[in-house]
Amino acid sequence: MSIRHRNTRRLALAVAVSATLLAGQAIAADRVNVSGLASGEPIDGIIVTYRDGSSVKRDKALMMSRIGSVAGNAFARSKAANLRHERTLGVGADLIGIDRPLDRAEAETLMRAIATDPDVVAVEPNIRLYPTLTPNDQFYSVQYGLQNGVGGSNANLAWDTGFRGAGQIVAVIDTGYRPHVDLNANIINGYDFISNVTVANDGNGRDSSALDPGDWTTAGQCYAGSPASNSSWHGTHVAGTVAALTNNTTGVAGMAYQAKVLAVRALGRCGGSLADIADAVTWASGGTVAGVPAVGANKASVINMSLGGGGTCAGSVMQTAITGALSRGTVVVVAAGNSNANVSGFTPASCTGAGLIVVGATTSTGAKASFSNYGTGVDISAPGDRIASTLNAGTTVPGADNYVYYSGTSMASPHVAGLVAMMRSKPSTDCTPSACETLIKNNRKPFGVVPPAGTPIGTGIINAQQTINATP
Repeated sequence: MSIRHRNTRRLALAVAVSATLLAGQAIAADRVNVSGLASGEPIDGIIVTYRDGSSVKRDKALMMSRIGSVAGNAFARSKAANLRHERTLGVGADLIGIDRPLDRAEAETLMRAIATDPDVVAVEPNIRLYPTLTPNDQFYSVQYGLQNGVGGSNANLAWDTGFRGAGQIVAVIDTGYRPHVDLNANIINGYDFISNVTVANDGNGRDSSALDPGDWTTAGQCYAGSPASNSSWHGTHVAGTVAALTNNTTGVAGMAYQAKVLAVRALGRCGGSLADIADAVTWASGGTVAGVPAVGANKASVINMSLGGGGTCAGSVMQTAITGALSRGTVVVVAAGNSNANVSGFTPASCTGAGLIVVGATTSTGAKASFSNYGTGVDISAPGDRIASTLNAGTTVPGADNYVYYSGTSMASPHVAGLVAMMRSKPSTDCTPSACETLIKNNRKPFGVVPPAGTPIGTGIINAQQTINATP
């Protein structure tokens, strides 16, 4: 046999071995189900199915020896993981526990390594499943804004991811709050920032109670010719949209119903002053306001301001307050306003900053609400027409709990604030204010009806499910 002939045989043998290895890897790949890793949730267990009759299926010590021999190469030395046999399932597969959660890449590497064992039939992650939630709240059926219809936010689909705002605090800077059976458990009493006693309507100026005594007015009280008005209980309605108790057979559902609402009172009779509202923004985001105790552990992850007035924001104390809040990591969500005009002429809707989200309003058909302000300053839209939420029945002073439809960008904004709380409730590093804004704008759903020419109201309607899934 010539040398040439021997080399040819060796080459043929090498090719055959290589082909066998590639075929084995392909077979191993067919045994691995990685689809469960798509959610990005950490994995603390692997389920392995072994061939019936194999010795490794009977001998758990042998099983762990084989798994251990391949697992050693699956992790970096500095991030070693210990594996253990947890139990054999009723279907015959074996659950392998891991002493620390694995990220997606680590879990896939481990599963593919285990699948190279010829006795392995299948490998999959021990993923978490969640209830598919349709709340049993009395009025949920009319809350199109939380549902996945053309004009809804897809919150109901986002709830099924399990990220519903737990551990997050949403500051609602508004008229304060009324105790309400469908809200009490999720309310944190914040602070009353109204410095004018007449506006405060509670007998004093600033104090530690954010309770809403009512903001009714008499004719001419706010300015010459101003009409009389009943109490709005506006802050209670906004708070319910953010985090009303949900699946409790009562009333309405809330967007981020596992979050808490920090009630911050800055609006009273005839509205609220720029100075008081700016202080409220600074305080709720963890900044210092002279004479007011620090917010401490109740620092807001996101601030909602369903309020506004005329004038441009540039150079104002409101811009300075919002910039400060963003620098402290708090996302700021602002209603665009209800004058069917360009937001450039309104404060705080014309304020700027990465992580400031200005919200327009849409209807149940996904069309621009007739009242919604518009312009390039609007970032995104959300349901804001006929939104059912918590309220109080008193026309002046407080009365009984009730539920009422309100319309306005004031109702759209808390849908977005609730979404931020849901995003930040994922067990990972919180998105920065800028990143939160980008994720919401990029993962929107299309308008049901394209806004009329010259009246843009953002990139689309919020899509809570898609945004949550895209959030790292």
